[in-house]
Amino acid sequence: MFVSRGALARGRPGSTSLLRSTGRGEVTEDPKESLEESEDELELELHSSNPFCSLFLFISASFMANTATRSFLQVAATEEATTPLRVVQIEGLVILKIIKHCKEFSPALVTGQLLGLDVGSVLEVTNCFPFPIREEDEEIEAEGANYQLEMMRCLREVNVDNNTVGWYQSTLFGSFQTVELIETFMNYQENIRRCVCIIYDPSRSNQGVLALKALKLSDSFMELYRSNNFTGEKLREKNLSWVDIFEEIPIKVSNSALVSAFMTELEAETPVTQCDFDRLQLSTSPFLERNVEFLIECMDDLSMEQQKFQFYYRNLSRQQAQQQAWLQKRRAENMARKNAGEEPLPEEDPSNPIFKPIPEPSRLDSFLITNQIANYCNQINGVAGQSFSRLYLMKALHEN
Repeated sequence: MFVSRGALARGRPGSTSLLRSTGRGEVTEDPKESLEESEDELELELHSSNPFCSLFLFISASFMANTATRSFLQVAATEEATTPLRVVQIEGLVILKIIKHCKEFSPALVTGQLLGLDVGSVLEVTNCFPFPIREEDEEIEAEGANYQLEMMRCLREVNVDNNTVGWYQSTLFGSFQTVELIETFMNYQENIRRCVCIIYDPSRSNQGVLALKALKLSDSFMELYRSNNFTGEKLREKNLSWVDIFEEIPIKVSNSALVSAFMTELEAETPVTQCDFDRLQLSTSPFLERNVEFLIECMDDLSMEQQKFQFYYRNLSRQQAQQQAWLQKRRAENMARKNAGEEPLPEEDPSNPIFKPIPEPSRLDSFLITNQIANYCNQINGVAGQSFSRLYLMKALHEN
């Protein structure tokens, strides 16, 4: 039994037949194509007379119907729900654009849009464009939104990936863990299920290290942030600590075969590059000094947050003592009323101000400050370790 491809194609939506234009501007079907379709219909009718052929066609039609009921969006939603994001694959040209934009305006902080594709567990970043630097104003923010839409429309017209997968931003000495970053993540998360933020630090890159990282918010933190309840009880219930706010995604640099071949031709014969010489610089005092200064500022901020909690717990203990004294007084009064044959009064009075709960301060700021302190400590540790290694190397060279 044989069922021709043309006969099945006519049963599917979206199938097209060959068309040709007449001299009078009319469009008609190609005679050759019409002849082939007639032969296919005849062949299908002949085979349909066989009961086995009819059974086969019925099973095939049922299979195609069941497959069609499960749309592409349903399959994509199932895959998205089961596949976590594991790797951010960035093209080398995109990284060069980000570095160029951030270094040109350093020490000012800049941002830009990331474009690409979300494929399974890999987020591919294939293009980017910078945002203009402007002052904060409602009209200017509207112009910035129009600028983004216009840029994406132009990229779509030239057949370039225009799907937003996140944004990039520069930072100064790793000071990027702020409430503004979380709010930006949540705004992106409303329209994009999986998005990342590429952080580039030009000051750290001057030390001979490519300070580039991809971050995303953890699912547990986003759920807690939507409820806006960062009390100690809620954090213990979710088992959330300060290290669970951000998740760092591994970055994989990808280049096409042509770019790799071109870079091989441009590669110098000497294996030593300027980046290798930068690693041997003995002067790290400016970078180390600024990190220590920022670390001291974060410690002061953390001390102020601790004072808020100490003030809250003092007020809470004072309120609990007042409540106990009031309850003892009310119980004694109820005993006297009971002996006098009167009905007892309720032991809680909502109108009394001592029963009004004291709001607990949010722990989000303290979590972010602790994250920033850990980041500064890691940077100081890394720079100090490299400095000691360079000093020991220079000492050995001088001795020889």
